[in-house]
Amino acid sequence: MKILLLEDDISYKETIQEYLESLNYSVESFENGDEVVDALHFKKYHLLLLDIRVPGKSGYEIVKMLREHKDDTPVIFITSLTDIDNLSIGYELGCNDYIRKPFAAQELKYRVEQVLKLFYLHSNDEYLALNNAYSYNLTKGKLLYKEDVVAITPKEKNVLDYLITHLDQYVSTKQLWEDVWEEKMVTEADIRMCIKKIRDKTYAEFIVSKKGFGYKIDKKR
Repeated sequence: MKILLLEDDISYKETIQEYLESLNYSVESFENGDEVVDALHFKKYHLLLLDIRVPGKSGYEIVKMLREHKDDTPVIFITSLTDIDNLSIGYELGCNDYIRKPFAAQELKYRVEQVLKLFYLHSNDEYLALNNAYSYNLTKGKLLYKEDVVAITPKEKNVLDYLITHLDQYVSTKQLWEDVWEEKMVTEADIRMCIKKIRDKTYAEFIVSKKGFGYKIDKKR
């Protein structure tokens, strides 16, 4: 799962980033709101962690811009603001949660997991049940067959994350190249090979493909 972090306190930023990366999230961090706006034009993220008062565009302005462009990427505000009037602004703009400084690492972990599960899986369950006795933990990137862990590589995990967050929707090879491989020098054959390796570890229709549409993972029937 890819998280964008906006925090202008360097010590806080580094601490948050290191902690989230220790939980196997991919984190890109910024200290200036204008840099975040630029990044959002070119990349997709599963979650935005935004400080409110930062140089350049504020966290509020970034969320307002996203929602005006019909981008519903989930947002957690990081703030030292405590009065209800300021908190209400964020919720009215469309944020999903707040976390107040100072906060414990475990609180951040739980809030991130909760927002991701509710937004992408519409559930509080730790694992998403899939067809044929498979299940997937989105926040930990863990694939199970019944009770057994299926070993996957980091890139296979990224592909599964992407397909699970687009559950029951076809995503094209181009989308995978842009958002998972981040437009690096890979061919369609490389992407197909990654898909094949996941199928080899599960079963042929675990990832469904359709010519002209792309790939998808189906909801449990």
